[in-house]
Amino acid sequence: MDDELALSRLLQLASPLLPVGAYSYSQGLEWAIEAGTVGDADSALLWIGDALRYSLCRFEMPLLWRLRRCWDEDDEAGLAHWNAEWRAGRDTAEARAETLQMGYSLTRLLNELKTLDAAQCARLSRIAPVGFPLAYALASAIWRIDPRKALHAYAWSWAENQVSAALKAVPLGQVAGQRLLLALGARLAEAVEIACTLEDDALSNFSPGLTLAGCRHETQYSRLFRS
Repeated sequence: MDDELALSRLLQLASPLLPVGAYSYSQGLEWAIEAGTVGDADSALLWIGDALRYSLCRFEMPLLWRLRRCWDEDDEAGLAHWNAEWRAGRDTAEARAETLQMGYSLTRLLNELKTLDAAQCARLSRIAPVGFPLAYALASAIWRIDPRKALHAYAWSWAENQVSAALKAVPLGQVAGQRLLLALGARLAEAVEIACTLEDDALSNFSPGLTLAGCRHETQYSRLFRS
């Protein structure tokens, strides 16, 4: 696959039109808004930026990096291990439901697009339930997207969804949202570098504030999002 086609596939994978339901989730941000922790653009940037720095690039993104390597190396044991680690690291009921729903949706999409072969379908069935990073890593491998670029796009999609949630729930204006994306986008290269270089024993999903926000969102009285 040439570079231009790989770029098109990368943009498709990172697009908000990807039908996996990411727009339905705020990952605790909605509770932070309800609690008054996030109430304007500056506090939204602080919340989302901290989630990127202390959670996403130290657990989710490194696991995605490992899962992509396992797909490339045809390492089923590694795929099963890191997929299980990811599911175990979802420390709220909503977070676990989110990754399984999105993983299912992306797997179904890849199957309906006829991009999966019989061996890949069988492997996913043996590893199931499929977390979203496992399915995303497979899509990037099938479409021969450069692993670092795939990781960067994954982080961008996450940031875009977080900003979209802030626009709806704070609420914020469109210009404020674009300023947030400019600021967050400038941090993604560093996040990718951290994710690609962390040793296995340095991986950590320890972000208690984010976990508490996710737990409290489960019983939040009025809400727009599923997490």
